Amino acid sequence: MKDSFTIEYRFWISCNGQPFFGKGKIELLLKVEETGSLRKASEMLKMSYRKAYYSVDQINKLAKEPIVLMTRGGKSGGKSELTDYGKKLISTYLELDREIAEYIAEKSF
Repeated sequence: MKDSFTIEYRFWISCNGQPFFGKGKIELLLKVEETGSLRKASEMLKMSYRKAYYSVDQINKLAKEPIVLMTRGGKSGGKSELTDYGKKLISTYLELDREIAEYIAEKSF
């Protein structure tokens, strides 16, 4: 039986040497967009709320503009939503990921 080789990759975007965007954070942000809630997004991903909050806070601090706007709960509950800038960054990341995957698929042996 011949060996089958594939090229595997992961990439992320850093800002000033700190991780900014990668697959995990993108997944979290997409769940925030889907649910409108950081708490619900963290539960769906089986992630602690604290870790999810820290991730979003770190992204917001490193970005030129806020990525996620969060309003605290209360009687009617809190809300989290992606900004247009955040949606654009996610779209750009996903497009780049697709292009890299296509390139690697062409080069695989």
